[in-house]
Amino acid sequence: QVQLAESGGGLVQPGGEHRLSCTISGDTFGLDVVGWYRQASGKEREMVASMMIQGPSNYLDSVKGRFSIFRDNARNIHFLRMTNLKPEDTAVYYCYVKDEFLREYWGRGTQVTVSS
Repeated sequence: QVQLAESGGGLVQPGGEHRLSCTISGDTFGLDVVGWYRQASGKEREMVASMMIQGPSNYLDSVKGRFSIFRDNARNIHFLRMTNLKPEDTAVYYCYVKDEFLREYWGRGTQVTVSS
């Protein structure tokens, strides 16, 4: 089993920067993909950023150039750095991992609100 714990949600002003963290614990051997999804009120959950442990990253078109995903392998933490935040980035952000057996694990989510 894998457990995920997000941290870093909060209120951010438009144009501001913020960083989310996802700490992974448990059976972390064999993780293949780590990433972030988000779900705004009344909308479906969407992939924001993902990266293969040994490969490239992918981003939602609307966040390309503004968000970046990176990982601290030694501490099993991955991050989402968000810059130039917009009100439409307001959502609950979920940490996500998938292992080599295609099992998926999710965090409980953390709210990010972009508002002045």
